[in-house]
Amino acid sequence: MTPTDIARVQAYLRATLGNDRIHIDPPARKGASVEVRIGTEFIATLHRDDEDGEVSFNMIMTILEEDLPKVALAPKK
Repeated sequence: MTPTDIARVQAYLRATLGNDRIHIDPPARKGASVEVRIGTEFIATLHRDDEDGEVSFNMIMTILEEDLPKVALAPKK
């Protein structure tokens, strides 16, 4: 991904999700994953897909079960 790609996707995510703390880190080395974080918390990886001349960006977010909070379900009415 180019620096322009990163800046554009970061601006889109910040505006769409209403969070200016979203930051996309350029890869540490060529070919490495591009990481998305909120503040210091890593949340996803980002990939550029250029197929048949159409460009899209895929954000992959993995949520571990152990990170989920305990919640009580509301009783059915």
